[in-house]
Amino acid sequence: MPSFPRIPRATCLAILALAAVSAPSAWAQATYPAKPITMVVPYPPGGSNDVFARQVAKEIGDVLKQPVIVDNRPGASGNTGTASVVKAPADGYTLVAVSSSMTTNAAVQTKMPFDPVKNLAPVAMFAKGPLVVAVNNDFPARNPADLVRVVKANPGQYNYATSGTGSVNHFATELMRSMVPGMDIMHVPYKGQGPAVTDVIGNQVQMLVSSGPSILPMVRSGKLRAIGITSLQPSPIAPDITPMAIAIPGYQFELWWGLLAPAGTPADVVDKLNQSVNQVLSKPEVQASFLREGAIANPVTPQQFAEVIRNDVARWKQLAKERNIQAD
Repeated sequence: MPSFPRIPRATCLAILALAAVSAPSAWAQATYPAKPITMVVPYPPGGSNDVFARQVAKEIGDVLKQPVIVDNRPGASGNTGTASVVKAPADGYTLVAVSSSMTTNAAVQTKMPFDPVKNLAPVAMFAKGPLVVAVNNDFPARNPADLVRVVKANPGQYNYATSGTGSVNHFATELMRSMVPGMDIMHVPYKGQGPAVTDVIGNQVQMLVSSGPSILPMVRSGKLRAIGITSLQPSPIAPDITPMAIAIPGYQFELWWGLLAPAGTPADVVDKLNQSVNQVLSKPEVQASFLREGAIANPVTPQQFAEVIRNDVARWKQLAKERNIQAD
C-alpha cells in the first residue's frame, strides 16, 4: 500500500480556518435572497420615488424569485425612513429607494441623522432626469439667452419660486445664478410645489425651475412657457426644449433616483442586487414608464453610483456655503 506524506497539524488547522472564512461569503452568494426583501420608500405614496420603487421592486422580485415589499416611511424630508434603513442589519434584506434630494438635504441640514456617504452602500441607480425652467406667459423671454438678458437688464425686478428653502429647485436656480454674474432675481419660497406653480401662472412670481411631470402639463396646455431644460443636451423627456447650457456654458442640474443598503452590506449581495436592477432597466416597457415620469433609466455600477453621491454632497455643500442656502 502506498504511503502518503504526513501533513503537519498546524497546516491542517490553517486550511480549515481558511475554509471557514471563505464559506459564508460563497454561501451568501449562492443563497441570497432566501426570504422576502423590504424596500423602504422614505416618502408618501404617489410621488416619483414611490412610482420608480414600486416598478423596480416588482421587476427585481421576479428576477430574484423573492417578493420585494415596498414600505412607505415618510417624514423629515426623507430622513426618517432612510435613517431606519441605516440602522437595519447589513444583510441585503432591508433597502431604501432615495432621490438626489438626499444630497441637497445633506448640504443644508446640520443635524441629519445619518451620513449619506459613510452610512449607506450605493446599490443601483434607477434613473436620472432634468428639470425644466418655466416662466409665466407675460414674461418677456422665450429662450435661455432671452432669460439671461432680461434678468440681467432688470436687476431685482423679477422673482423665482421654489417649493421651499433648501429644496432641489432652490439649488438648481442658485446654481444658475452662481454661473451668471449679475443675474439678480429674488427667491420666493413656498410650502410645496402646487402653490408655487399657481403663483407663477398668475404672475405673482415670474419663474420656476421644476421637474418635468410637475411643470410640462402646464406648458403643454399653454398656462406656462418653457424657457429651457437643465441637462447639457436635449432630453428625451422634452426634446423640443433647449438646454440652458446654450446660454450658460456648463450649466447642468439633473435629479437621480436609486437604491441604497446599510453600510457594510456584503459586496456580493450588492453586486447581485445591482445586476438585477440593471437587468430590469434594460426592458423597453420600464424605460417607457420612467420616461412618462420625466426620467431616463440609467444603469450604473455600485462604484459609479457611489461617486455620484460623493460628488453631489461635496458640490451642494460648497454651493450652499457660497449662496447662503439654509434649510427651512
